[in-house]
Amino acid sequence: MQARMRNPVEILPEALKALHALDRSSEGLPYVTRKLVLLRASQINGCSVCVDMHARELKKADQSDERIFAVAAWRDTPWFNEAERAALALTEAVTRLADRPDPVSDEVWNEAAKHYDPPALAALLVQIAEINVWNRLNVAVRQVAGRWG
Repeated sequence: MQARMRNPVEILPEALKALHALDRSSEGLPYVTRKLVLLRASQINGCSVCVDMHARELKKADQSDERIFAVAAWRDTPWFNEAERAALALTEAVTRLADRPDPVSDEVWNEAAKHYDPPALAALLVQIAEINVWNRLNVAVRQVAGRWG
């Protein structure tokens, strides 16, 4: 496997700096929640680089294999708490904007808002937006998992 070109953030270092700054802006969100969100969006978007990276980060954070393997099926497993479930539901809704007429329903929004105060909810939205940028860059250039950096 070979990428189509160097990753755009390697060619445009200011873009990399901007994405890193965006990531740092949401460090108030719990680390594991952030990584679960990044993994789920990456699964939806088919970004092999990010699926690999964020699964490994969760493993390093002492998350069980059951939790990591079940992120794509979080609704049907007992391994996620209510706040994580709300974050994963919001991740799916924001990542799949074009899939339904009301992409982020009041039900999904209100459940997330029940578990996260405005700064944490803002951080969650920033993380979801950022990972979608990374996924789109990586998928477009066919970045190869395990060959980053």
